[in-house]
Amino acid sequence: MTTLAQTRSPAHRDRRLDGIRTKVLAGDRLTLDDGETLYSTPDLWTVLGLADTVRRRLHGEAAYFNVNRHLNYSNICALSCKFCEFYRKKDDVGAYTRDMEYVKDEVRKAVEAGATEIHSVGGLHPYLPFSYYTDLVATIRAEARRLGSDLHVKAFTAVEIVHLAKIAKVYKGANDFSDAGRQARLDGIRWVLTELKSAGLGSLPGGGAEVFDDRVHDEAYRGKIRSDVWLDVHRIAHELGINTNATILYGHIEQRRERLIHMDMLRRAQDEALARMGYGQVANGKSQMANQEERPITLTRPGIPLPEHAAFSPSHRLTDARSQPAGYFQTIIPLPFFPDGCDLEHLPGPSGLENYRTLAIARLMLDNFPHVKAFWIMQTLPMAQIMLQSGADDIDGTVVWYDITKVGGASTHQEVDVWMLQKAIREAGFEPVERDTVYRRVRRDSTDGTKWSIR
Repeated sequence: MTTLAQTRSPAHRDRRLDGIRTKVLAGDRLTLDDGETLYSTPDLWTVLGLADTVRRRLHGEAAYFNVNRHLNYSNICALSCKFCEFYRKKDDVGAYTRDMEYVKDEVRKAVEAGATEIHSVGGLHPYLPFSYYTDLVATIRAEARRLGSDLHVKAFTAVEIVHLAKIAKVYKGANDFSDAGRQARLDGIRWVLTELKSAGLGSLPGGGAEVFDDRVHDEAYRGKIRSDVWLDVHRIAHELGINTNATILYGHIEQRRERLIHMDMLRRAQDEALARMGYGQVANGKSQMANQEERPITLTRPGIPLPEHAAFSPSHRLTDARSQPAGYFQTIIPLPFFPDGCDLEHLPGPSGLENYRTLAIARLMLDNFPHVKAFWIMQTLPMAQIMLQSGADDIDGTVVWYDITKVGGASTHQEVDVWMLQKAIREAGFEPVERDTVYRRVRRDSTDGTKWSIR
């Protein structure tokens, strides 16, 4: 199959990309300067083609989707981020907080639809007790099991985790910048994640990252946790064996260089996670720990298993893997900024070509992230199809309800069925593969499609 990125004539290629192409084909890490070249070159087609090369090296013809359901437990939030249309104050029209009966009803609908995942996030509610959140997770898990389903709970962004630590009164030393103060904060985050994991939390979504830059932070979302704390939450989750995702919200007041620094910070944190799993450079069929000072850990070199294979398949398990479970970043999800209805609505937002370029660059820069998601809710399904040829290998799932972003006047009810997802993937030239949250392949019962198991 000839892809969109392969249709450019060699005469129009930017020779500045030759060195980058050599690195990509060798599986070597790109620099920030390489990233700036990828952003500035007029030869977008080669950028997309290189990203497609990496995507096919990692996943071949497979393109992933899942059957999921989003549950926003409350839109009441103590923050007022300029880019957010979702939040409400307690007495605002449209403010809501879901009770456990509502949650049970959503779980029932998810199980009846054959969902493998509940994705739950919400605002930073200033009045709910910590017990609400453990009850939320436990209720989802218990109701699903009562109905015969092992529904995975992916819930709470890093911003929410820190908020939960504060309302549980375990987040100490917030204004203490000494080593002891930081350790106190880490201990509080660890306590919250441990409690949530005990209640049934399976993984963390990647929201709340926005762009890791203090200038952007202070102008667009002051009051949210900064990049160091966001990364701390995810590092601790990984240490506890909890997989996480990561996002980048682009196309508002940030600069392209700041996006690249964001990506670099993520891949450095992923180096740590993969090293904890026992990753290194693979030679002669044996995994050897790499010296991170000398060489980063990448997944794009021949013979290196994907993290989900190393974690779940005995035949791919790393020979020096640690006995304790270790989590890692599963996917990067580039999210375009939509100005409608927020304090930054005077900004135009990113163009379609900027969306393609940013996703492709994310695939090239984040060489140790196994997956790149074109989240169809925010990219649209037609754009997600082209993104599958430009570095993405995942388009997310059926969703059903999504109250965070509404593209082009869409309602809260935003849903596609499995047939439509599979059709979109096949039209893009790929083989649809249903996955669960941690990228294990799903097998559907041939007589009852709502019943599923892991292959």
